[in-house]
Amino acid sequence: MTSITPFLWFDNNVPEAVAFYKSVFPNAKVETVSDFMAVFELEGQRFNALNGGPQYRFNEAVSFFISVETQDEVDYFWSRLTADGGEESRCGWLKDKFGLSWQVVPSALGRYLGDADRTKANRVMQAMMGMQKIVIAELDKAYAG
Repeated sequence: MTSITPFLWFDNNVPEAVAFYKSVFPNAKVETVSDFMAVFELEGQRFNALNGGPQYRFNEAVSFFISVETQDEVDYFWSRLTADGGEESRCGWLKDKFGLSWQVVPSALGRYLGDADRTKANRVMQAMMGMQKIVIAELDKAYAG
């Protein structure tokens, strides 16, 4: 069976990264972890990781999209992933302390942006463009007009 698995190139901190992600994602599973490499799973998505050295760095061209339902979930993932040196960005994007990019996005955003009423959808888009962390109540307010 063919499969596609993200392969993450870290400088020299694979064990620390895996422990961090395991602490953030309650359903994380670690198959193997060593000083050199790891295989782990976050919310059903398998990852491979390697300590490859400083030649390559993560950037925003690749990010991992966390789909959530509630503001509590947005807040949880946002605060956990930006902790200890992570960076907030705009429109629900952030970088964790390892430089890996994530998007924490409530399902309401997709629902609102996909609405046939483009006036409502555009108001939501404008509201989102002014946010760092997505705030569902502000999306609701923009949608309602």
